[in-house]
Amino acid sequence: MLQALAHHARGDGPAALAVLGRAFGEAPEPDGYARLYLDEGAPMLALLHDAADAADAADAADPPAPGTHREVLQRQARRLLGRAMPTVEGAPPQQSLVNPLSKRELDVLRLLDSELTGPEIARRLYVTVNTLRTHTKRIFTKLDVSTRAAAVRRAHERGLL
Repeated sequence: MLQALAHHARGDGPAALAVLGRAFGEAPEPDGYARLYLDEGAPMLALLHDAADAADAADAADPPAPGTHREVLQRQARRLLGRAMPTVEGAPPQQSLVNPLSKRELDVLRLLDSELTGPEIARRLYVTVNTLRTHTKRIFTKLDVSTRAAAVRRAHERGLL
């Protein structure tokens, strides 16, 4: 993984993708290593986007065979990008709250509107369960609610979700 990032930083995209594909292919349980990759932050996300884009371009002409390094690279890059916290393009929603929600609280609120459990949300946001509880309590206070369902309902009513 670090070699792939080094190649990518030097502008050697093909070498970076080859090394990353090998890392994915040789990992005993690649699904268990998502955090290892995502904790590298923006440089890894840029490399993963490049891997997905390169795979998309190659797939148009020649779809990858299952189990090949290219197929593994494509599948794992897309999976990791899907697990990365989605960024919302453009301006944040207009809030009619006296004390508006922070960007992080909006991120938590979006995940509260899913089927994920509290510990799953915490893992997705790379925070502890206690930090998630703190964010959730602040959201509840700002929205003047006392349950997750009520917070989601109020957020929809106010156009926050």
